Amino acid sequence: MIGADTSFLVGLAVREHPSHPDCWALFERDILGQPGSLALAPQVLAEFAHVVTDPRRFEHPLDMATALDLCEQWWNATECRPVAVDAEAGIQFLAWMREHRLDRKRLLDTLLAACYHRAGVKRIATSDWRDFARYGVFDVVRI
Repeated sequence: MIGADTSFLVGLAVREHPSHPDCWALFERDILGQPGSLALAPQVLAEFAHVVTDPRRFEHPLDMATALDLCEQWWNATECRPVAVDAEAGIQFLAWMREHRLDRKRLLDTLLAACYHRAGVKRIATSDWRDFARYGVFDVVRI
């Protein structure tokens, strides 16, 4: 099972994104047609919709309806295993924030890492590999 970071979904959905071919290759090789192979947290979908609709980031941003349609397709796909923050993930989040002396810019990624770790995710697909490598519990798939 691979945990999806927002950067992976953005690269998958936005053709002008530099990681688009790599994201598609990973998706086709390790996820497509394999039930429960993609762990997905709701906060990733929210950040995805925020990023892909931003005209400052992309020459051809998605409109919100299209972004939300993609989010719904992923969430309901047989390949998707929805995961959410629970009490233990909250404890892990706080511990990692303190242990690694992280600042406010690492809050959301640390919460996502704790959520995925609690759900048993061992691999994370991301372009922000340093954000997840620091915890020492993930095989980071760099896209």
